[in-house]
Amino acid sequence: MPTTSTRKVATSGRPRAIAGRKNPRAKIVVPGNRGIKVTRAITIRKSATELYRFWRELPNLAQVIRHHVEITAKTDDESHWVVSAPMGTVAWDALIVNDEPDRLIAWRSREGGDVDNAGSVRFEPAPGDEGTEVTVALEYDPPGGKLGAAIAKFTRDSAASQVYDALRRLKALLEAGEIPTIEGQPVGGPQRPRKGRK
Repeated sequence: MPTTSTRKVATSGRPRAIAGRKNPRAKIVVPGNRGIKVTRAITIRKSATELYRFWRELPNLAQVIRHHVEITAKTDDESHWVVSAPMGTVAWDALIVNDEPDRLIAWRSREGGDVDNAGSVRFEPAPGDEGTEVTVALEYDPPGGKLGAAIAKFTRDSAASQVYDALRRLKALLEAGEIPTIEGQPVGGPQRPRKGRK
């Protein structure tokens, strides 16, 4: 049976996280019941290793997120995100707080960003040896609060819709090598024969 290693995430002030103590980098980002919670999953016919590697290279995610997003890796564990949202552009710095190769990546936003958020992505074997089940759990405090989240839901810009869409696009990209699109396609509907032709 292969062994799995867990990478310890360095804390501020200490070279390594101390076993049995709370990691100060994993603090609560969205306090109380203020945040919007989203959990979505999809089965992808690829190995957990391949999916983990794709996700761990954070700029890769811009390929599967439909809205305009800029993801800049600052260090191995920190990134800067700029995302278009229904009410304008929002930005934040994110920090990976838990990294278990081929199994889990968890993150939280740093203080001072436009959107407080925290989340994780898990890679688990799918039933029947049919690939990997990818589960994204996200909690965020939307711009405009719960009212902003309600407006986004009606415009199909809710976080739940965006996460589901990104997972579907990830599946298409990694299984088929491309993301299907209707851009450049003629409008559907019955085709009428040209005059003089049947």
